[in-house]
Amino acid sequence: MDNSAQASAELILLFGGIMVVVLLAVFMYRNYVRDLGSELQSEEVSKLNSKLQEISELFT
Repeated sequence: MDNSAQASAELILLFGGIMVVVLLAVFMYRNYVRDLGSELQSEEVSKLNSKLQEISELFT
């Protein structure tokens, strides 16, 4: 009976550890995606977009 309880406790601890790692990964990924979005809205990207539109008008 004690072996069964110990195995159950170890399994619960294992799943708890996995959940902590998954939550940390999700938190870090969320911050990465949020920072990436702010980079995409930067002034350099808008300047590049306008230059590409100017080039596009030359070919049409």
